Amino acid sequence: MFLFSVAREVIFAASRARAAAPPETFDPVPTYPGTAVEPAHVKRLIDEGFGYLSEAQRAEVFDSLHGALMNPKNAAVRGSMIEYFARKAIEVRSAQDRLANLSQPEKASLVADFRRQVAGLPEEEATQLAELLRRQVLPVPSDLNEMLLSALDAR
Repeated sequence: MFLFSVAREVIFAASRARAAAPPETFDPVPTYPGTAVEPAHVKRLIDEGFGYLSEAQRAEVFDSLHGALMNPKNAAVRGSMIEYFARKAIEVRSAQDRLANLSQPEKASLVADFRRQVAGLPEEEATQLAELLRRQVLPVPSDLNEMLLSALDAR
């Protein structure tokens, strides 16, 4: 469930930020002000940590994060924002690797636990979770994604 909440938080935050702000064009910067981190490094983190997202979705995440990092109001927290994001990207990638290496019985056990946890979800939350699974925006292998979606639909 941690993975689901992280993915959901990242995706919804990026979508809200993109919807609220007019499209911007960003001037290329060698590094983010006050840091030694280049935008290309942030793009690599996104591509490696969130490879399950489509290219367009990863671009949305980058645009949202890049905008926040370039915002002068965030100057005091820019470094910690990058550090936090890097940690989350590594955690998500690690979780993806662990899930991809599960045996079929382990996946079945995980799905059974998932089924028990979602049994009491309000309909609106279940619908949102089902939509995330259908769009395949959660950091799970495609076969496990289908198993989770089936479990959710069967509740």
